[in-house]
Amino acid sequence: SQISQVWNTPLVQLLQSLPALGLPRDGRQVRSVEQEVLWRLRRLPLRQLVHLAEHLAGQGQDSPLLPEVLRKLELRWTELDGARTVVTLMAKVGHLSPALMERLEDKALELAEQLAPEELCRVALALALQQRRCVPLLRALSYHLLQKPAELPLPVLTDLLFAYSKLSFQQPQVLHRLSVELQPHVSSLSPAQVSRCARSFASLRWLSRPLAEAIAQVAVRAPPLSQLCHQFPVGIGSFPTAFGPTQSLQLARLGVLPAQVHERLQGQEQQLDVHLLTDVVWSLCVLQQPQALHLHQVLSPEFHTRLQGDPSPRAQSSWLKLLHINATARLEAPGYQGPFLPPEALGGNRDKAKAKAKATPLQRGLWEALPGALGGHDLVRYDVSTVYGWDMDAEVVLDSDNKPLPVRDFTAPHLSHSEGTKPLPPGARRVAVLRWELPQFSSRGRELLGRGSMARRHLRAAGFLLAEVS
Repeated sequence: SQISQVWNTPLVQLLQSLPALGLPRDGRQVRSVEQEVLWRLRRLPLRQLVHLAEHLAGQGQDSPLLPEVLRKLELRWTELDGARTVVTLMAKVGHLSPALMERLEDKALELAEQLAPEELCRVALALALQQRRCVPLLRALSYHLLQKPAELPLPVLTDLLFAYSKLSFQQPQVLHRLSVELQPHVSSLSPAQVSRCARSFASLRWLSRPLAEAIAQVAVRAPPLSQLCHQFPVGIGSFPTAFGPTQSLQLARLGVLPAQVHERLQGQEQQLDVHLLTDVVWSLCVLQQPQALHLHQVLSPEFHTRLQGDPSPRAQSSWLKLLHINATARLEAPGYQGPFLPPEALGGNRDKAKAKAKATPLQRGLWEALPGALGGHDLVRYDVSTVYGWDMDAEVVLDSDNKPLPVRDFTAPHLSHSEGTKPLPPGARRVAVLRWELPQFSSRGRELLGRGSMARRHLRAAGFLLAEVS
């Protein structure tokens, strides 16, 4: 009955203390205090509004006050003047109100010069966790981060690396600084931290060879074989990396593979399950370092029949990698005598109708432009699934004078079922049209993509010229 006589500061403190008193959430006392705070929101100082928003957001349950508090902050955002307040709001309540987050980004851009390295990191982390790729703010954070002369603490290094990779924001000077300052700490990192750092650098397509070698040595030395192999394929999956199923794939992504990986694998492949061994051999193929023994193991009938008929996504992914391994054995391993996958297992099994239904604007534009540029639909084959496990957006045959020929008239050894019977005329070449839709990456970054580099190698080895569209 006397709640209206309580001053603003004790009232807000009381609201924050109610959960510790064990009062029921829907009890009369709690509702009375919340109602009084609601009536006074317009008169509360901005500092108390910020504390109130932080408290309500941290309760982990719906509160009738929180939407109103956020609305008042949206209206009064111009009053924000403290860098720490802006950073706190971005981290604690920004995800609850996109409109407020936009205003906080503007304010953070204005106050970026005043932020300490830890605060710069918190802003970048808040953007990453909310998937907000605000490029002007990220550029400002990068600039002011580079102006800080002191060495960055390890948590700041790892969090910044995570944030930049999460947002696919590649800033060379910042990444160089992070890699240089992170290198002395590699030996003290836990296996999980090493894996996360490797994954982040792999995702950003950023290679610091001294750091990558240090990570590779730690990753190869520390984990058991099964974990090492898990790290080994991770980097490769996206580009070349080198160590455990997680780190190996990541380091393979960056084209780094220490000799110890081969030593650890030798004679112990039977410890790995069918999917993990497939990932490891596929990673070695990305790096152009498979051994005949590895190829023989995964291409033998006893091995690949364990994957056939399994409709699970993981089995389908492993089967596609087996196609890539088979292509490597045929096209890039001249001394390898077999076995190979049987011809009946090499057919493309993609649902073409589904693929066309999900075609991107670039792909649809390519399909529309090629017939006009070449002179007819019979001069191009679209959406081609090859026996090598790679798909081409289009295929064209050019004669010795670079004039297009009817593509379906000629034999096609790269297809599971050839429509034509004529051999290619002397001097004629096949052209594979591939598209790139990675606008956030430079051409240098694209070249590092392990899958892309392996696809190019295989298609060139099969006699194709490559035409890449982006």
